[in-house]
Parts: sequence; structure tokens; C-alpha cells
Amino acid sequence: MSDAKSPDSLGFAPDPEIRVKDLKIGAIGAGMIMAECHLAAYHEAGFPVVAIASRSQDRAAQVAARWGIPKVHATPQELIEDSDVEIVDIAFPPDQQPDLIRLALKQPHIKGILAQKPLSLTLDEAIALRDEATAAGKILSVNQNMRYDQSMRVLKQILDRGELGEPVIATIDMHAIPHWQAFLEDYDRLTLANMSVHHLDVLRFLFGEPTEIYTAARKDPRTTFEHKDGITASTIKFASGVFAVSLEDVWSGPREEGFDSDVYIKWRVEGTEGVAQGTIGWPTGAVSTLTYASKRTTGGKWVTPSWESMWFPHAFKGVMEQLQYAVKNGTAPELSVADNVKTVALIEAGYRSMAEGRAVRLDEIKV
Repeated sequence: MSDAKSPDSLGFAPDPEIRVKDLKIGAIGAGMIMAECHLAAYHEAGFPVVAIASRSQDRAAQVAARWGIPKVHATPQELIEDSDVEIVDIAFPPDQQPDLIRLALKQPHIKGILAQKPLSLTLDEAIALRDEATAAGKILSVNQNMRYDQSMRVLKQILDRGELGEPVIATIDMHAIPHWQAFLEDYDRLTLANMSVHHLDVLRFLFGEPTEIYTAARKDPRTTFEHKDGITASTIKFASGVFAVSLEDVWSGPREEGFDSDVYIKWRVEGTEGVAQGTIGWPTGAVSTLTYASKRTTGGKWVTPSWESMWFPHAFKGVMEQLQYAVKNGTAPELSVADNVKTVALIEAGYRSMAEGRAVRLDEIKV
């Protein structure tokens, strides 16, 4: 039987402390992820958003009115050149994101850039952006927000304490339907680059660097637009010995009118001394969950830390805060572009695995 306890009583911190929140943000994008997640989190945390721009000025104006943003620019380029903006926060189609990052790197008044994941559609482009940010002396961070999901943060703390002993196997099992943006229909890379990237990145966060990946995929007949990687399954081996499996079924049924919904993302980690398992509360809007049992610390009993915050939108507070803190203190952000290039390399290895029908070692991928 599970014992529900507050995270404080167990010494866990599901959400990070807001240490810095005074750098002025310019928001690029006015779609669902910016309007419902970024700006909701910033409003709650007290981050100042001073300007917004999008592909549609009318849409940007609507979002500005909703969140009390004082300035609406006609174009993202105009916003980046606004000397009042200190941090550029980009939620824009990934094929257009590199040009916006490069323009921001040229602006003396821009101190930090938060790029959307995926950082780019190719590894070569990601490496180039990393190197150009270094040359410009700017802090470029990437919005891998699943690292700030509350269940993932507490799981990381459990692993770091050694409560599960030596981690042995990890699984992520997704049967859910993302909010696919229409622009993704034009890309030749779909699920692995745009959804699996969350899972593969968070597995790196939990278990360190992988050594090998094997990815298989199939087209999904439940969607109408052309694509290659509809349903994906990846097995990943880590230098630490951990074996992980990540499955993404992104048109999960039953979804037709009249059916009850059965979408979920579940995860499980087993170690030599214990087990942890839980759910990601998305896209259902529920709180993510975690329960664990440890021979070392719980006497084998299941313990369930609980919290009220959610991945969407509350994780976006932590993502912005780590960038604000890095800019303020001149340190590398937790979600650095240098680290993210390694996640992009893992995605690249997954696509090579699909194309060649074999496991791909990460040392085959040059970063």
C-alpha cells in the first residue's frame, strides 16, 4: 500500500526556487505553447515580458492583451532589435529558428536566448549555432522543459541519493496525441525529432551519456498527412550500464467520437535496491505522479510524494529561471546549448538507425 507524503517531509524539491526574475523578456510566437505555457508560467512567477511578436501581428496583439504585454512588434526581427529586450524567448517553427537566433547573437543589448526544442532540424545546424553563440559571447539555452517536470525532478533526486541502488532499466511508454503544429507536416522528420526528443533528453538527464541507440518506426495510418516516423520505439544503452526503452505512439486510439479517452505517458525505473514509477500529466492537464519503494530507505514500502504543480505550464518557470540566473551570474545555464547538441546527436543517431536498420553507436556521430 502506498504512503502519500509531502515532498518537503521527504526532502524533495519538485519545483526549483525562483532566484532571479528581473531580466526583461521579448516573446517570439503567439501559438498554444507561448500563450498557454510560457506566458502563463512567467505571469505566475513574475518574470517581466516587455514585448511580443509573431507571424501574425493580430494574433500577437490578442495574446499581448491577455497577458498585459505592453508592446507588440510587427515582426520577430523588429522585436529582436528592440533595445529594451534583454532575453529573447523563441517559440517559432524550427526551420526558421536558426535565423532568429543568429540575428539575436548580433545584438549588443541581447544577453540571453531561449530557443525552442528541437534546436534545429539537423545536427550540423545545431553545432553551428553552438559555436556561433560561443564566438558571440552570448548565452544560448534550449527549452528541454521535460527536465523540469515535477516527477522527473524528484526521480532525479531519488537516483542521486542512491535510494534505488544501481539503476538497471528504464522505460517510457507514451500513448497520447501531441498538439501537432501544422508546420510540422512539411518536414521529413516528425515524431523522433519533435516528440521523442523530450524522452531521449530526459533519459540523458537521468542516466548520463548513452553509448548506443536502435530506433524503429512505422507510418501511422491514423493520420492524413505524409510522414515517415509516425510511431517510434528506441532502445538506448548508457555508459553506466542502464538499458532504456522509449515508445512514442502519437496518434493513440480510441480517439473517435463516442470513445472514452485512454491517453497516457507512463514511466518506470528499476534499480538493484528499489523501483520508481509514475506518469506524466500531459496532455490531459493532470499533475504528474511518482511512487517508489526502496530497500534502503522505505523498508520496501511504496511512498508517494505529492505536489500541486504541473509539467505544463509550471515547468516553464524553471526553464526561464535557469537562464535568468545564468545571465545574472555569468554562468552556464543548466539547459546549455553545448549539452543540447548531445541530445540532437542522439536524435541524429536514431534517424541513422532507422535508415540503416541497425544499432548506431554514439561515437559514430561527431559533435
